[in-house]
Amino acid sequence: MEAKGDGGSNVAIIFGVTGLAGREIARRLSSKLKWKVYGIARRPETIPIQSPHYHFISCDLLSPQETQKKLSVLADVTHMFWVTWATLYPLDSRECCEENKAMMSNALNAILPRAKSLKHVSLQTGMKHYVSLKGPFSNKEARFYNEDCPRASADCNFYYVLEDLLRERLTGNNVPWSVIRPGLLMGSSNRTLYNVIGSLCVYGAICKHLNLPFVFGGTRECWEEVCIDGSDARLVAEHHIWVATKDEMYSIDGQAFNSINGLSFTWKEIWPVIGTKLGAQVPQNMFVKDFWFAKAMKDKNKAWKEIVVKKELRQTEMEDLANWDFMDMLFRCPIKLLGTRDKTDRLGFTTRCKTLDSFLYWVDYMRYENLIP
Repeated sequence: MEAKGDGGSNVAIIFGVTGLAGREIARRLSSKLKWKVYGIARRPETIPIQSPHYHFISCDLLSPQETQKKLSVLADVTHMFWVTWATLYPLDSRECCEENKAMMSNALNAILPRAKSLKHVSLQTGMKHYVSLKGPFSNKEARFYNEDCPRASADCNFYYVLEDLLRERLTGNNVPWSVIRPGLLMGSSNRTLYNVIGSLCVYGAICKHLNLPFVFGGTRECWEEVCIDGSDARLVAEHHIWVATKDEMYSIDGQAFNSINGLSFTWKEIWPVIGTKLGAQVPQNMFVKDFWFAKAMKDKNKAWKEIVVKKELRQTEMEDLANWDFMDMLFRCPIKLLGTRDKTDRLGFTTRCKTLDSFLYWVDYMRYENLIP
């Protein structure tokens, strides 16, 4: 049966609704009177969004048959948000590009023929659009990337593949589209591979539980210098919605927007505050060059299970919230991922966040969701 509207004038479909930004977009839109929201993810929600305007659909987007069966009936969709990606293959691999292209192609094949009122498609990628992590890394000077910077040359980046696919499928169909590029994304989810808040919270909880020092392991540059922009999931969600609903959307068709907090930070200045927030022991010498999270935490699953039971937390495995390889990569990244906000500020989206405040807010939110002690 064809899906009908429920009185709302706008109908969103959010691919990747269990992720950091996807959950925030869904929460915000489903609280609005004139919105109906479909949330799409492969695995079921563990913390459902409570709203009569919200409808969750479990769907494996890599299956053309399942995607057609479950999504082609959603003829009332007016706004599409793509905030998901496939993780079976390594980043910067051709297989990763092909897998993500297949997912989006299946979704577009299901949605486009029936959704005649589709007004906008919003794609989320990231600041990695501007660089290649394959090297060489000869220039350590900070460079601030704007949206007009060229793509990293000779690189397999699925961001490019998805942009090109939208351009190919939507050009001429009178459907505007845009790209949102966050930096280090901060939010609450137990369905996110690169979750810095979850990783830090689990690390802090284990340090407190085992009476270990809350140390920073990485390079001196990443510790002391401004190396990456923070992006609060609340800000990113509002940015998606702002771009997708602008009255002048046709003037920004196919354009990208850096979606960053706007105020720079260093790990050295915020690390002790985060450790204290998590109740961990913060040593005087917090920087330990030879400390690797993956090595230090590889045998701490039992400690996390003990914490979950002792504190009566929502049942999770350590890897549901924490990614230690990601932490080691983040704190040893040889490239500075910094962007400008000039374009989005000029067009009227002036929301900003202080990154330390973002960290503290999302720690509290994960506690509210009973994911951490």
